[in-house]
Amino acid sequence: MSRLLESIKVYNKRLYNIEYHNVRMNNSRAELFNAKEQIDLSKIISVPDGLSNELYKCRVIYTVEIISVAFQKYSEKKISSLQLVRDDDIIYTHKYEDRTEIEKHLSVTKADEILIIKNGFVTDTGFSNVVFSDGTKYFTPSSPLLKGTKRAKLIADGIIQEVEIKLNDIQEFKFVYLVNALLDLKKENRIPIEKIIK
Repeated sequence: MSRLLESIKVYNKRLYNIEYHNVRMNNSRAELFNAKEQIDLSKIISVPDGLSNELYKCRVIYTVEIISVAFQKYSEKKISSLQLVRDDDIIYTHKYEDRTEIEKHLSVTKADEILIIKNGFVTDTGFSNVVFSDGTKYFTPSSPLLKGTKRAKLIADGIIQEVEIKLNDIQEFKFVYLVNALLDLKKENRIPIEKIIK
């Protein structure tokens, strides 16, 4: 079975949303490996003294136990367009290190990134959850491939609402935002709906 990973935001030498990463990781360990003992990443991860105060990604590889912890400076990729990809068979319910199914679609896209449609429902991009906006309110699909940690926090904080979003519903919105552990819900991460290529 493929190894799994958590990508954790580190800024000013601080780990962000660690409790959400703990929940997802321990749920995956229990479901896939029948691991009953909980792991607390805040007790496992030690931010190196030599790290600057800039934005880093902490990449944790694991199965039953933690395999490796590594830090790399994060530079945000500018995404200006999305291409719709239909795949009714894709499965990515856990954050696997192996992204073969996603990579095959990315290799042929004409846009900066893909937006995956499964059984007529909007799911995720190749590396993030999505949040749609009508200009005032924020909505995320109730059918993501992977329930992301930032998505979970935004829902818990009442900032975004989880709703069913079908392919034909996309045109009702003005913008789509890309969110993940290192991408916040902010203007810089939004894409006009007309930049979604069919």
